[in-house]
Amino acid sequence: MSIMSWNARGMRNKGIVRTLKDAAFKFRPGIIFLSETKKKKCYLKKIKMKIKVDYSFYVDPIGIAGGLALWWLHEVSMVILNSGKNFIDTKVSVCGEEDWFLTFIYGPPYANEKQVFWESLASLRSNRSEKWCVIGDSNMVTRPEEKIGGAPFDASSAKWFYDFMDTFCLLELPLKGGTFTWSNQRSEDEAILEKLDRILISLEWSISFPKAIGILDATIASDHALIFLILKGMSKRFRKDFKFEAKWVLEDGCTDNVQDGWHSVNDSNRIWSFEKKLSQTRKKTKAMEKVEKW
Repeated sequence: MSIMSWNARGMRNKGIVRTLKDAAFKFRPGIIFLSETKKKKCYLKKIKMKIKVDYSFYVDPIGIAGGLALWWLHEVSMVILNSGKNFIDTKVSVCGEEDWFLTFIYGPPYANEKQVFWESLASLRSNRSEKWCVIGDSNMVTRPEEKIGGAPFDASSAKWFYDFMDTFCLLELPLKGGTFTWSNQRSEDEAILEKLDRILISLEWSISFPKAIGILDATIASDHALIFLILKGMSKRFRKDFKFEAKWVLEDGCTDNVQDGWHSVNDSNRIWSFEKKLSQTRKKTKAMEKVEKW
C-alpha cells in the first residue's frame, strides 16, 4: 500500500483532478492527503467521488487560505485523534496489522508561527518509543543544499524543526526521483527550487517497515511535487512509466504522429491543455510501439 501527500495549491482546475486520477492509477494509494485545498468539504466531496475513495476527513480553509483533506480506502482502519489548520493526527492499521501513528502536516509559511507549530506537533506524542510517521509539506528548508535561488538559507529558521526531530529521534526518509519538491515555476535567473515536502519516521516505525521507500513525482498542476510513501517497497502492480524510444524517430510517420497528438487539443486552460497534449502525443507514439512488437 502507498500513502500520497500533495500540496495541491487550490483544487480549482481540471489539471488537479487529472493529476489525482493519474496518481491513483499509477501508485494506488490507500491514503491521500491534500493540503492547501482552499476549498470547503462540500466542494471536495465531489472530487473524492471521482477518485473513488471510501472515507474522508476535512479541515476547512480560513477564508481562501489553507484547508486540508484526508481520504482513505476501506482496507485502512483510521482513527482521527486530533486536527488543526496545519495538521491531522491519526492512528492507522492496514489490513488488520498493528496500529501506528500517522500525522499529516501543512507547515505554516510565516516565520512567527513555526515555533508554535513544531512545539504543538511534539505535544501529540507522549514518548519517543512509539511507531510514528509524519508526512506532508513542512514549509521549511533545513539545509543549504535543499535550496537553489532566492534569499540565502537561514539556519535559524530550522531550529524548531531540528528540536522536534531530536525530541523523538526521528529520521527523514529519502525521496527517490529528485531533490526539490517545490518550484516557483519561473525560468533561468528567477528560478527558485526548494525541498519542503518530507517523510519523517521513528526508529520503531522503520523496524516495522524496513522496505519502505519515499518517491517524488513532479507535476505541472501545482508548484509542489506529489510525494508517496510505499510501505513495503515497489511492486509490479505499479504502472510502468512511458518512455519515448529514440529509435522511433526513424520510423515512417513518427513526425506526423507527434504533430497529430500535439495539435489535437485546443483548451483555454493552459495547464490542462499542456497535460492533454502530452497525453495524446503519448498515445500516438505508443501505437508505434505496438506496431513494432507485431
